[in-house]
Amino acid sequence: MTSHGPSHFQRIYNASKDPWNYQNSDYEKAKRDATVAALDGRRFRSGLEVGCSIGELTHRLADYCDQLLGVDFIDEALALARVRCGNQAWVSFRNVQVPLEWPEGQFDLIVLSEVLYFLSSEDSQNVVALCKRCLAADGFILLVNWLDKSPDDPSSGNAAAVRFIETGRDWLKVGFSRRAERYRLDRLETLISSTSARATN
Repeated sequence: MTSHGPSHFQRIYNASKDPWNYQNSDYEKAKRDATVAALDGRRFRSGLEVGCSIGELTHRLADYCDQLLGVDFIDEALALARVRCGNQAWVSFRNVQVPLEWPEGQFDLIVLSEVLYFLSSEDSQNVVALCKRCLAADGFILLVNWLDKSPDDPSSGNAAAVRFIETGRDWLKVGFSRRAERYRLDRLETLISSTSARATN
């Protein structure tokens, strides 16, 4: 099955400005709390959030980043994200269709929250390669995935997370993993950073 493209999500946002009820759902708020907790209190030089939607998680991540870039490919969602993060001058947004496009630069935090199961297997593997190209040696990749599967999605969130981790196993390790009732959260770290940490102990 191919990845969901802009037209798929445009129909969703045409029906609702907040189609996943990010602003009012207790479940979404609790998931954001868990996502931020997985950062382990660390400060990041430069963060990238792929699939930022209307910016609710972006707003929380910004407290831990010196610079943060949120990308999505729906202009209406990006407009709302800019309003949500309007008082956070170090946060910026761009219209980028991942993995056909990818922002330049190096990041020590990459967040892929509720996006991987919208991608085909090939596109997901391409995202791993793109992350490898731009992730700092001491960086984190944070995956958040709904465990179930919609009939029209390329894969379940669980399968998407497993595929991402397996594809990157030659340069990534799982530093933290949490499975809640409806989602899983995985924090991935480079093998280089893990080796360096052992060497300094």
